[in-house]
Amino acid sequence: MDINLTFLGQMVSFAILVWFTTKFIWPQLNHAIEERQKKVADGLAAAEKARAELKDADAKVANEIKQARQQANEIIERAQQQANQIVDKARAEATTEANRLKAAAGEEIVSMQQRAREELRSWVGRLAVQGAEKIVQREVDANAHKAMLDQLVAEI
Repeated sequence: MDINLTFLGQMVSFAILVWFTTKFIWPQLNHAIEERQKKVADGLAAAEKARAELKDADAKVANEIKQARQQANEIIERAQQQANQIVDKARAEATTEANRLKAAAGEEIVSMQQRAREELRSWVGRLAVQGAEKIVQREVDANAHKAMLDQLVAEI
C-alpha cells in the first residue's frame, strides 16, 4: 500500500472533521439529547405525579360522595320526623276541634230539647185550656188565669 499525498490529505481532512465534530457539533448534539432525556424524565415524573393526584382525587371524591349521601340521609330523616310531627300536631288539633264541635253540638241539642219542651208545654197548656173551655162551655180568660196556667205548664 502506497501512502501517497491524497491518502495523507484524506487522513488530515478526516482528522479535522473528527476534531471539528467533537469540538462544535458533538456538544450541541449531546446537549440536545440531554435536554430531550430531561424532558422525557420530567414528563414521566409529571405523569406519575398526575396519576398519584388522580388517585388522591378519586379517594377524595369517593369520600365527598359518601359524606353527601350521609347528609342527604340525615336531611331526609329530619324531614320525615318533621312531617310526622306536623301530622301528629294536625291530628291532635283535629281531635281537639272535633271534641269542641261535639261539645257545641251537644249543647245545641240540649238547648233545642229545652226549647222543644217549652213549646210542647206551651202547646199542651193551650190544649188543656181549649179542652177545659169545651168542658166548661165557656171561654177561660188566659190573662186572668195566667198563674194557674203557668203552674199547669210547670207540672207538665
